[in-house]
Amino acid sequence: MVAIAILAAGRGTRMKSDLPKVLHELAGRSLVERVLQSCQEIQISRRIVIVGYRGELVKEALMGGKEIRDNPQSPPLEFVEQTEQLGTGHAIQQLLPHLQGFQGDLLVLNGDVPLLRSETIKQLMAIHKQHQNSATLLTANLPNPQGYGRVFTDSQNLVQQIVEDRDCTQAQKQSHRINAGVYCFHWPDLEKILPELKADNDQKEYYLTDTVNFLSPVMAVDVEDYQEILGINDRKHLATACDILQRRVKDKWMTAGVTLLDPNSITIDDTVELQPDVVIEPQTHLRGKTSIASGSRIGPGSLIENSQIAENVTVLYSVVSDSTVAQNSRIGPYAHLRGHAEIGANCRVGNFVEVKNTQIGDRSNAAHLSYLGDATLGEKVNIGAGTITANYDGKNKHKTQIGDRTKIGSNSVLVAPITLGEDVTVAAGSVVTEDVSNDCLVIARSRQAVKPGWKLKEPKK
Repeated sequence: MVAIAILAAGRGTRMKSDLPKVLHELAGRSLVERVLQSCQEIQISRRIVIVGYRGELVKEALMGGKEIRDNPQSPPLEFVEQTEQLGTGHAIQQLLPHLQGFQGDLLVLNGDVPLLRSETIKQLMAIHKQHQNSATLLTANLPNPQGYGRVFTDSQNLVQQIVEDRDCTQAQKQSHRINAGVYCFHWPDLEKILPELKADNDQKEYYLTDTVNFLSPVMAVDVEDYQEILGINDRKHLATACDILQRRVKDKWMTAGVTLLDPNSITIDDTVELQPDVVIEPQTHLRGKTSIASGSRIGPGSLIENSQIAENVTVLYSVVSDSTVAQNSRIGPYAHLRGHAEIGANCRVGNFVEVKNTQIGDRSNAAHLSYLGDATLGEKVNIGAGTITANYDGKNKHKTQIGDRTKIGSNSVLVAPITLGEDVTVAAGSVVTEDVSNDCLVIARSRQAVKPGWKLKEPKK
C-alpha cells in the first residue's frame, strides 16, 4: 500500500499574491494538480493534501478541478490542516492521527514542484521496495545548489547526513548534491520517530530531513534531469518552469511527426493530442483538451482551446474554443467559433464570422461578416455577407433552423425563433420574422422609393 502526502500549506509570499502558491497555474493546470498528475502511474491507496494558508480555497479548487474530472478512478482526496507552518517535519506530524495503523509506504511530495515525471517517481518507489529502505529520498546534482539542502552519502548511496543550506558550513556548501524534497518512507518506521523531531535550527522549524538521523537504511536516488525538481517560489520560477514544460511537449510532438514552424512562438498544453503531418504555424496556441488530426494546418496566429479538429482542416488567424470542425473545412481568417459550435465537412467559415452554439451541415458556407448563434444549418447552405441570427429577445435565447440548400442574401436578419425550410432563397436586406416553408423566395423589406428633385433644406440662420 502507498499513501501520498502533498505539502500545500504555504502562502508563497514571493509570488506577491493572495492566491496560495500551489494554485498558481502552469500551462493550464495548477501546480498542485500537476503534482497529483505525476502520481497517476503508481498504485495509490490514499491521497492526502496538507493545507494551511487559505486551505478552503485549495480544497475547493482541487475538488472542482481538472484532476478530479480526468481521473475519476483515483482514491478520493483527503485534506489535513496545518494551522501553523512550522516546517516540513511539522507538516508530516499532522498525519499521525490520520495514518494510525497504516502499514504501507508514504510518498511525500511538494505542491510547488510541478515538473516531476511519473517515471522518476516509479523509479524512486521501485528502489525503495527493492532495498526495503526505511526511507528513500530523491536527490539531484545542481549546477548552482545555493538555497538547497545538501545530501551526503557513502559509496552505496546510503545517506549519512542532510544539511539545510542555511545551516551548511562553507566546506559543505561546495557539494552540488541537493535534497529534492521528495521522500518515500516506510510509515511504521517514520511514525515512531516523528514525535522526536526538534526545532534546533535558525528557523525554529521541524525539518523532515532530520528523520534520517533516526532511520536506517536511508538511501538517495539521483534524478537524471535536475530540472524535474525545480520548485516554484516566484513568478520568474513559474516562467522558467513553463519554458521547460513547453520544450518537453514540443520535442515530443516533433519527434512524433508534427511540424512546428518557429517553435519558440508556439505554445502547446501537455493535454493536447496531435497526429502526424499536422502543421502548426507561428504564433499559434493550443490549449486544454484539444485534438488535431493528420493533415490539418493551424495558424499562423490562431488559438484552439478544448476543441476537436478533424483531418485536412485549415484554421487561419482564428479562435476556436469548445467546438468541433469536421474534415476538409476552412476556418478564417479572423473567425471565432465558440460555445459548442459544430462545423461539418467541406465547410467554409470565413472572414469575421462568429459562430456560437450552432451546428453547420456539410458543404455549407458563411464566408464573411456574419453572426450565427443558437442555429442549426443543413447541408449546402450559403450565408451571405452581413447575415445575423437575432437570437436574443432581452431575456431568452431562441433557435434558428435553416434547411438544406437554402441561400441567405447579404445583410439579412433572421429573427428567432424561426424555421426556414429547404431550398429557400432570402432576398438581400431582408428582416425575416416568420417561418418559411420549402421552395420559397422571401423578400422582407420595404420597396425602394425615389423622390426626384428633393434635397434637405438648410436650417435657418
